[in-house]
Amino acid sequence: MGNLNKVMLIGRLTRDPEVKEFSNGGKVAQLGFAVNQRRRNAAGEWEDVPVWMDLKAFNHEHGRKLADLAAAHLHRGQQVYVEGHLAVEHWDGKEDGKKHSKTLVYVDSLEFLGGGKKPEDGPARGGTGKKGARKRSGAPDGEAADHAGEEL
Repeated sequence: MGNLNKVMLIGRLTRDPEVKEFSNGGKVAQLGFAVNQRRRNAAGEWEDVPVWMDLKAFNHEHGRKLADLAAAHLHRGQQVYVEGHLAVEHWDGKEDGKKHSKTLVYVDSLEFLGGGKKPEDGPARGGTGKKGARKRSGAPDGEAADHAGEEL
């Protein structure tokens, strides 16, 4: 039986991208993300409950520069369509020495769906300012992810 690891999300960024550079010249943009899950509350009314998650967008050797794209064009509050895959990262705690792990989404492609900042917050970085403006970046179909083993 085969395996499938694919995530498709539409949500909003909860903070501006944080870009880190690797010693080998690579980059990663770390993104906070939230999507709403619709459910009934105790009173039987529908409500949106946020699901919070972390995403990572990497620059890749073969031309995809998702970290640079995210840093230049994304901002807190912006709505984004993301395709990616689940990953689990492991590390040893610096203070407690305990083993930790976290499940997150590694971004394979992005589509910018619009603004999110209010006019008084200033212009959106890299955006057109038009609601529904779209930009898309990602890998061609069938292209393998090449970020396994990169360290932060």
